[in-house]
Amino acid sequence: MSRFIENNGTKIIPALIFFILLIIFLVPFTRSIINLGNCAGAAVSAVLTAIFVFFRPFSLFIKQIWEKPAGKVFVCAISAIIVVCIALAVLISVFMLRAANDSPKGRDTTLVILGCKVKNGAPSLMLKKRLDAAAGYLSDNEDVCVIVSGGQGSDEIISEAQCMRDYLVSCGIAPDRIYMEDKSANTEENLSFSKEIIEREKLCGKITIVSDGYHQLRAEMIAEGLGMEAYNISADTSWWLIPTYWVREWFGVVHYKLFG
Repeated sequence: MSRFIENNGTKIIPALIFFILLIIFLVPFTRSIINLGNCAGAAVSAVLTAIFVFFRPFSLFIKQIWEKPAGKVFVCAISAIIVVCIALAVLISVFMLRAANDSPKGRDTTLVILGCKVKNGAPSLMLKKRLDAAAGYLSDNEDVCVIVSGGQGSDEIISEAQCMRDYLVSCGIAPDRIYMEDKSANTEENLSFSKEIIEREKLCGKITIVSDGYHQLRAEMIAEGLGMEAYNISADTSWWLIPTYWVREWFGVVHYKLFG
C-alpha cells in the first residue's frame, strides 16, 4: 500500500482535491441554487478529477494526438486557452478581493443595500447577512441614510425593498433614514434607480454598496459606469456558497467588460 501511495501520490492528492471541489459545487444544487458558477465549476472539477484518476490512459491519449501535426496544433491551442483562462481568473480574483475590502472613508456616504431572495416575507440567509452588516454601520453612523434596493419576484409575497426596510426598522434604524427602491430586477437597475432617488432626495452622492464580497467588484464597476463614486461594505457569505458565486462573478465581470 505504501509503495502504491508513493507511486501514485502525485495523482491521488489532486484527484481528491478536485473531487472535494466537485462536491462543494454540487451542494448548492440541493438548495435549488443553479447558475453558471456552480455548473461550470462542477463540470471543470469533474473533468480534472477524471483526468487524475485515469492519468495513465489520458497521458497515452494526449501522446497519440501529439504525434500528428494537426494534433500538435490542437493541444497547443487548448493549452494556450487554459493558460489565458487561469491568468484571467487570477487577475479578476485579485481585483475582487480588493473591492470586497474597499470600505467607506468616513460618514460622507449613502448606503445602498442590494436586494436578494425573500422567502415567505422574510430575508433569506444571504440577505439577512447583508442587512446585519448594514445595520451595524448605520447604528454607528446615525447621520447616514440608506437605500434598500430590490423589486418583487414572482415567487415573493413582498418586494425585497419592503422586506429590507422592515428588517432594518426592527433593528432600531429610524424609518426616516430609509429610502425604498422597489422596482429593480438586477444590479444595474439597483444602482441606476438608486441614483435617481439620491438625486431627487438630495442625498450624498458618494455611495457605499452593501452586498456579498464576491459581488462587490462588478457592482462597483457598474456604479462607476453610472458616474457614481462607490465604496463597499461586504457581508459574510456561507463558505459553501463562495466557490459557486465567485466563479459566477468571473463570467459576470468579463461579460460586463465586453458588453457593458
